[in-house]
Amino acid sequence: MSDREHNRVELNPPSSTQPMNEQAAPPEQPEVRRADDGEVQDRIIELLDLVAGRSDDYDSKLVRELITAALKLIPDGRDTGELKLMTAAMKELRYAYRVFGQYPDSHKVTIFGSARTPEDHPDYKAAVEFSKIMALTGWMSITGAGDGIMKAGHEGPGREASFGVAIRLPFETTANEHIIGDEKLINFRYFFTRKLMFLSQCDAVVCFPGGFGTLDETFETLTLVQTGKASMIPIVFVDGDYDGEHGSYWQGWDRYVRQQLADRGWISREDFSLYHIAKDPQDAADHIFNFYRNYHSSRYVRDDLVIRLQKRLRDEDIETLNEEFAVLVKSGKIHQTEAYPQERDHMMLPRLAFTHTRHKFGLVRAMIDRINSFEPADA
Repeated sequence: MSDREHNRVELNPPSSTQPMNEQAAPPEQPEVRRADDGEVQDRIIELLDLVAGRSDDYDSKLVRELITAALKLIPDGRDTGELKLMTAAMKELRYAYRVFGQYPDSHKVTIFGSARTPEDHPDYKAAVEFSKIMALTGWMSITGAGDGIMKAGHEGPGREASFGVAIRLPFETTANEHIIGDEKLINFRYFFTRKLMFLSQCDAVVCFPGGFGTLDETFETLTLVQTGKASMIPIVFVDGDYDGEHGSYWQGWDRYVRQQLADRGWISREDFSLYHIAKDPQDAADHIFNFYRNYHSSRYVRDDLVIRLQKRLRDEDIETLNEEFAVLVKSGKIHQTEAYPQERDHMMLPRLAFTHTRHKFGLVRAMIDRINSFEPADA
């Protein structure tokens, strides 16, 4: 199993998949056998042994819970439309994870932007340039399969380094010429499953100008990182070059966010650290590369935020982090450590860990920049 396989996971995965409280739901029908009945569970275990060859590890337990939840749907009285939605969503996710699972070692960047951007537009040219820069350093691009910025995001790296994450819409019937027919083209019925793959599989998000869909994806990405529901990643905004003048789309967006959101108190000032408005495609790429200069990934172990690094830091730099980011620490101090016993991946990497307040994720993002500004202990 590759170490990269577990890099992009939910920052704080649940210890159990069972709902915390089911009191609001109606009681299960008494005239049928409950799916969590002992005999039913024994049969599920037999099926797991038959199909997977095992049933006693944690992954098998999760699949058993998934089967149990599915068996409860008909006694619950779910109608055909609801059953179709859940079934299609699960099939879409399984297939998409299988496709991405063949490329666990490649860094991936998700590219958002308008499907209406013409090929001679500065934003289109900037997207081609950016995605080409990333491909030359081994990164792969994930974007939609349509025209505009999506097509540019495939044109730059070429088919071999591209994923097409398509949505079935009545006015978009085919994929663009760079990704159509490729095994890495995935078609989705639902926006929510498509969005999940965009974010769960990438190591960075880059947004080009666009309409409602682009802004929806932009704000959802910011929200998930701001609330700690997604792992910390670089989020970068790029405009094209208009005859030597930098585009104004993201500067206008930034003014709106500062005046209408921050000044009213709807977001915090540290949330501006969550995104970077690039000067040009190269600056966008450099910002992403710098994010991974020493930072590798992070996750929670109980209440501790564990930050995996490529190289250990000097003791004096750890003290600097404690001075500058004390507000993030609920108790104790930021300290350097080895892998926690509960962790299963990237075991050889050094760690920083501290008991986190679970607030101010914009400052966590700023802390990553500070970590990357230090020279490693063995430099």
